[in-house]
Amino acid sequence: MQLRDWGLVPYAQTFDAMRAFTEARQADTPDELWLVEHPPVFTQGVAGKPEHLLMPGDIPVVQTNRGGQVTYHGPGQVVIYPLVDLKRLGIYVKEYVFRLEAAVIQTLEALGVVGFRVSGAPGIYVRLADPFHAGAPAGPSQDPFAGLGKIAALGIKVAGHCTYHGVSLNVAMDLQPFERINPCGYAGLRTVDLATLGVRAEPRDVAALLAERLAAHLSR
Repeated sequence: MQLRDWGLVPYAQTFDAMRAFTEARQADTPDELWLVEHPPVFTQGVAGKPEHLLMPGDIPVVQTNRGGQVTYHGPGQVVIYPLVDLKRLGIYVKEYVFRLEAAVIQTLEALGVVGFRVSGAPGIYVRLADPFHAGAPAGPSQDPFAGLGKIAALGIKVAGHCTYHGVSLNVAMDLQPFERINPCGYAGLRTVDLATLGVRAEPRDVAALLAERLAAHLSR
């Protein structure tokens, strides 16, 4: 699997490039991981509802063909787009999503943070009261996100068994733009980054960890 680090690139440019790469793929085209950072942008999924965009203000909104609702990308966030042939890998979409989430969980674990899944809400979450030693909150709750913060988001597109879009992990970024949206369509959901949790890490170092874990999970 080839890793390509594109640096800081406008989202729309990357979106067009991913789509073109996928459309041009052949059966023997090697899989790739694209590591990028985006200038501030809100991206809206195919089923995105406009009411989840509260106050976008001066930040552009880009319509995409990925799944999910609205999210935010910006400097200080690690974004990796796996361009993977699922048929060749021998897995289906549900397993693919599981592996993406596992890679994020393992990356956080390497940094001392406990990340976990929430049923029916793709992405990775942390328990805000104790992100270093606690797992998912125990017991029933009227609010499935009570006491939680979202630290990583997923959004994918599969065309001809091949994936694009991918995963974003918040490292050290300006989180204020997340307050201008209902993140991933959930009103009141708090979004956090590693810096907020007290973890000092360079985005480039976290990107290397996540890329290594993704390659391990997505290679034959």
